[in-house]
Amino acid sequence: MTSKNLLVELFVEELPPKALKKLGEAFSSVLADSLRAQGLANADAVVTHFASPRRLAVHVTAVAAQAADKAVSQKLMPVAVGLDAAGNATPALLKKLQALGADVTVVAGLKRAPDGKAEALFFESTVKGAMLAEGLQKALLDAIAKLPIPKLMTYQLESGCELPGWSSVSFVRPAHSLIALHGANVVPVQALGLHAGNSTQGHRFEAAVSPVVITDADGYAAILAMDGAVIASFADRRAEIVRQLAAAAAKVGSANGSSHQALKPIDDDALLDEVTALVERPNVLICEFETQFLDVPQECLILTMKANQKYFPLLDANNKLTNKFLVVSNISPEDTSFVIGGNERVVRPRLADAKFFFDQDRKKTLMSRVEGLGKVVYHNKLGTQGERVERVRAIAKAIAAQLGDATLVAQADQAAQLAKTDLVTDMVGEFPELQGIMGGYYALNDGLPEAVAHAIEDHYKPRFAGDSLPRNTVGVVVALADKLETLVGMFGIGNLPTGDKDPFALRRHALGVIRMLVDKSLKVGVREVISMAHAAFNPPSIESLDTLSPKLELFLQERLIGLLESEGYPFNNIVAVLSVPTLANLSEVQTRLAAVRAFAALPEAPALAAANKRIGNILKKAEGEVTAQINDALLVEPAEKALADALKLIAPQADAAWACGNYTANLQALAALKAPVDAFFDGVMVNAEDSALKANRLGLLATLHAAMNRVADLSKLAA
Repeated sequence: MTSKNLLVELFVEELPPKALKKLGEAFSSVLADSLRAQGLANADAVVTHFASPRRLAVHVTAVAAQAADKAVSQKLMPVAVGLDAAGNATPALLKKLQALGADVTVVAGLKRAPDGKAEALFFESTVKGAMLAEGLQKALLDAIAKLPIPKLMTYQLESGCELPGWSSVSFVRPAHSLIALHGANVVPVQALGLHAGNSTQGHRFEAAVSPVVITDADGYAAILAMDGAVIASFADRRAEIVRQLAAAAAKVGSANGSSHQALKPIDDDALLDEVTALVERPNVLICEFETQFLDVPQECLILTMKANQKYFPLLDANNKLTNKFLVVSNISPEDTSFVIGGNERVVRPRLADAKFFFDQDRKKTLMSRVEGLGKVVYHNKLGTQGERVERVRAIAKAIAAQLGDATLVAQADQAAQLAKTDLVTDMVGEFPELQGIMGGYYALNDGLPEAVAHAIEDHYKPRFAGDSLPRNTVGVVVALADKLETLVGMFGIGNLPTGDKDPFALRRHALGVIRMLVDKSLKVGVREVISMAHAAFNPPSIESLDTLSPKLELFLQERLIGLLESEGYPFNNIVAVLSVPTLANLSEVQTRLAAVRAFAALPEAPALAAANKRIGNILKKAEGEVTAQINDALLVEPAEKALADALKLIAPQADAAWACGNYTANLQALAALKAPVDAFFDGVMVNAEDSALKANRLGLLATLHAAMNRVADLSKLAA
């Protein structure tokens, strides 16, 4: 069969920029997968996707003009049903064959093969391979139907339809042309009221010709770039923007006489993707604004330039904002002054607004805004933000009292009281993303201690996976209190996350709590902080602590296990550490995990883990309470005497290592018990007929069990 490279392009009106990358990837992958499934493209076919503001396209290598014929074996029915006693076809078999386009003449050639307990008849035939026009039509419609379109548009077709001006079609944006080329040949397919051809449109203003004719599938990108002034590939266009941004930043730094400290554009992949989706042929230009605006916190200026104008602010070597910024233009005029001047005029009012908000907000102290939080509803079942702040204060004071002195309690209380006040400022009202950040600035403006200001700024941290934790203890305390209040409140009213729905980001809050407890080595337990948080609520407003705590503990533990697994710890090691009652808080988790990992690598580990599991099962089945005590006078068998002696020798070493927090040494000392433990189970009957002997042997095992499971439950390591 003839194989040539295939190109398909849909030319449309401007696509939604935030969705363009996914649309391009989905269009190409679905179409290529459909061609492979129909046998028109090989599994190793190279698929290249293109996506620009006004087009979605895909190039697939080695696509056949017709798929190879395919042998098909189809099960018909059991032999006992399809053939009578004489071996002739039954009416049921004839009806089935008729439905498949065959007749009685094929009966003799039907294949018999086992099918479960019975023997069945199979009809073997050859299916003609799909022609490219037929297969591509199916693939194209599949690709269009499966696009992850944010919002469909419905529009009327003006031609090529039954009722011009009345027939309608739905797509992400109105489509204007369709290309389908197999080599240089047009494939006669249609979609969205369009018939495939070989022409498209280039850049709105700078195309050399219109329309742009694509003479061959392999020449698509080059022809479009030369005649249409369009870089069709999303990846190539993005790379070109990155190159131009770096060159422009270096040029600005050199012009300022600071080439040794070249400026750099802000690093923001989401912004880069969005700008790539807005331009067809990028042209980066250098702009600037008045230096007086640099008195405003740089986060405000950066956010307004990025979010509202899609500009790239320039930072110096210390990550401080400069008054220069870069614009990615979609046109390349000989005289760029009008484009530069226009962008500078546009950004000035945005920066002026930010400066106005900042100046106005600083006229009122954060403390004066506390009362205003009482007018902001937090949740209809949990009251206002003012009521929530009082709960966070109570939790923060309780945690601070556990972790520090009176100074920490006072600062945590002050930070918790003021942490949400920036929600009622003009700046955060305009830019909600700046909550916390602006509170920190305003706290410093009010003359509050730096520790309090940093805590106000940091109390939302970690905001996302991998985000930094609060920088000081005050911030950690307030962040913990804030997240615990949310978790306990939402769990307390039954507002739990389900599936992928988590509107209050409870999973993120739980992960934040876990990270702070573990990474900051806080000497406070999970159950303890849940109890502190629950005490801040009015009892009738949420579930009781006895009902709520187990659910929330499990929720937090699931996040902890996921976090530790992502850090490379084996699941059974994690469960072993989390299963022991001696783990009062999470500050020791990683130390214990390191010890368990080292122990698991010892040759004695598998046997000791299995023995530990056996001991646990024996103790669970024992009648009555087993006391971890040994009466030497009741040790009669050599193997039990040897085990008791080994315990007396090794236990002090293990205890000393435990006392100084050397958990690795603790477990490694216990490894020497392998031989006496094995000998004990080989030569001693635990459930002796003599009740005193039995109780003493159980006491010996209980003593051994307690010694072995202080760091982790070693039975969880057993296969």
